[in-house]
Amino acid sequence: MTTQRKIGFWTCTALVVGNVIGMGIFLLPASLAPFGFNAVIGWLITLFGCLTLARVFAYLARSMPDADGPYGYIRETLGELPAYLALWAYWVSLWLTNAALATGVVGYLTVVFPATRAIQPALFALALVWSMVLVNLFGVRTGGSVQIVTTVLKLLPMLAVALLGGWVLLDAPASYVAHPPTTPITLHGVMAASTIALYAMLGFESATVPAARVENPGRTIPRATMTGAIVLAVIYLIVSTVPLLLIRQSELAASSAPFSLLMDRFAGAGSGRWLALFVVVSGLGALNGWTLLVGELTRTLAGNGVMPAMLARTNRYGAPVSALLVTGLLASVMVVMSYSRSLVDAFTFITLMVTAVNLPLYLGCGLALLVLWRRGTVARVLPVAVIAVAYVLFAFIGIGGEPFLYALGLGAVGLPLYVLMRWRRKAVVPAGESPP
Repeated sequence: MTTQRKIGFWTCTALVVGNVIGMGIFLLPASLAPFGFNAVIGWLITLFGCLTLARVFAYLARSMPDADGPYGYIRETLGELPAYLALWAYWVSLWLTNAALATGVVGYLTVVFPATRAIQPALFALALVWSMVLVNLFGVRTGGSVQIVTTVLKLLPMLAVALLGGWVLLDAPASYVAHPPTTPITLHGVMAASTIALYAMLGFESATVPAARVENPGRTIPRATMTGAIVLAVIYLIVSTVPLLLIRQSELAASSAPFSLLMDRFAGAGSGRWLALFVVVSGLGALNGWTLLVGELTRTLAGNGVMPAMLARTNRYGAPVSALLVTGLLASVMVVMSYSRSLVDAFTFITLMVTAVNLPLYLGCGLALLVLWRRGTVARVLPVAVIAVAYVLFAFIGIGGEPFLYALGLGAVGLPLYVLMRWRRKAVVPAGESPP
């Protein structure tokens, strides 16, 4: 009998860190700059909320080691429809993420190759989206070694910013108080900043997704989820605070490559361009990876009768051609819609929508833990579950009206599809049996 090789603690931890670090943190300093010190408070709330949610996923993984990740957690506690809606929203978030990644890469690519500034940003972003679709149509798969290299490239720019921040603190500490942000601290500002910051932490649940392939999931997934979340919390808090304190607020808010601006200002002209190159490579790797993932997820959903069967079709390379083309088209529509704004505003708008459609998954898992507590399956988890649910509701409020309504509309589109696909499954099930 062939034994399937399973992944352990370090691979799961790398999966968490590698999936969370995309383009978000590289543009968030500019997105958060208008909020001033509200952003620092918002980051603290976000990190606390995400660490709490990470504990929720850890408890669920320990209590339900045989469940098929988040979908299984929600389905076994709340039912099929809530599980479907959460997964549908998560699917929407994947192709929205591709739009956000393409937008973010454009900002840093113009720093590496200044001549590209002559190209209309929306067209550039669309070209990136479809180039990754084209690559994946040929069945390209990223191996484990490539994933490790990409993760290292993602960490290098942040390590450079952290080291630069420490050097400036020792060499010229007055720089940190030369021009502090002037935006007053308000509850609305803190909530809005916290929600924007949440985008950079999305994906901390990644270790739970391949639950069936994890060695000793009841022990490995909780440890990897918490370890990855804590590492990310420390890194993100440092690298988001340094630019806010060292660069004038208005200048930071207008920058399309805030880390490069910081390096050029304090480490010497031209250094930011090299840092931007690492960010671009990292962003393109993330865009390719998420394009592959959304294609595979779409094919899986179609194969299980949740989406039209045509989306499960593959070409001679084994790539889900219909799924890739449809999700590429959806990401393109979002890119075009968002570019009625500036590049930073476009990125901020898309990230808010991505966050909004991720929240149902987090809310469902928080409620799932409450159900397990009420059933008596787990003990002493009530405070964690309550805080997690409260944080998700806090994030929903902080998103704001426009992104929330767009996300609500995208989520509602899934309901007719659910009814249709369930009716079609029921129609082909023999009398006396129930549909899956």
